[in-house]
Amino acid sequence: MRIGALVALLCVAACRNRPLARTPQQGDSVDLAQLVPRDSSDGTLLVPRVVTEPSVVLFWLHAADTLAAEDRADTFDDLKYYTEQIAPALEAGGIKLLATNAETVYVALPNRNRRAILLSGLDYPYGYLLIDPGGPERILTGVYADDDLLEELRVYFDLPDDTTSAQPRIAT
Repeated sequence: MRIGALVALLCVAACRNRPLARTPQQGDSVDLAQLVPRDSSDGTLLVPRVVTEPSVVLFWLHAADTLAAEDRADTFDDLKYYTEQIAPALEAGGIKLLATNAETVYVALPNRNRRAILLSGLDYPYGYLLIDPGGPERILTGVYADDDLLEELRVYFDLPDDTTSAQPRIAT
């Protein structure tokens, strides 16, 4: 009986022509096109973020699927447009732009702990999360025009009014 079970197990194991593929878990990216509101149950961006440096997290949660299709598309287009407008200022200030569909974002603390920030249950299921580890976070729900969003970023991250990356000219 044991020999029969062993032979059956070996036959089943031999039927596999290649080993199981182990794919690493993909994190979300800054590519805003991946946040298209076609279906927020897509697993790529559902993995909770762990933020370790000053960042702006653009979030679009599953609850946004309750909006009418046209309203959802218009809202997402506005969110994407205004985010693209402020991206150069973020880059110049050394602030990362991240995107997520996860309802929880974690902030890494110096003592190897994490602080959870829950994004569900807010006024709007989309918006921005401003994070500077070591300080309190700021959640901006809804769509902000680029000038209003830039002002919020300047106040929170203490950015200079001129965020251009042009180097000063040295006259000799």
